[in-house]
Amino acid sequence: MSEKLAAGNLSPEQNLEEVESLLRDHHLKVTKPRLKILQYLMSHHNHPTAATIFAAISGQEPTYRATVYNTLNKLVDEGIVVEIKNGDDSLHYDFMVEPHFHIICKQCGKIADVYYPDFATIEKKMQLEAEKQTGFVTSTSHLEIFGICSDCQEKNKKNKSN
Repeated sequence: MSEKLAAGNLSPEQNLEEVESLLRDHHLKVTKPRLKILQYLMSHHNHPTAATIFAAISGQEPTYRATVYNTLNKLVDEGIVVEIKNGDDSLHYDFMVEPHFHIICKQCGKIADVYYPDFATIEKKMQLEAEKQTGFVTSTSHLEIFGICSDCQEKNKKNKSN
């Protein structure tokens, strides 16, 4: 992935070229839904659901909900996008601009990105150890940590004092 893409400082035209290139690099057909979904995920780091993406990209055009789900599944299968299941078991999606992991609130389902020094190196070591112990050949990985967010901690404190 290019440094420009990682930095997020592309013009809409450059962004379109990067998205098309990314799809071609993964031997995927460049389709309008794939372009729109990837552009949305690259420019929004809100861990959206498929319904959120559908609402955002459908606009005036008839975009079929099933097309959004199928496209997201394909992008996940290719390792371009990660699927995150939050506390309420809803599925959220994230384009991994730079290596990071997620922390998820077990109470409200809030998802936050966590950037850690040398995470890419640590993740690679974990993949190699997994291969060594299991005989698997790894392709992608995704780390999630669960806890209670500060908002829910505050609500819990208030509820205990009442």
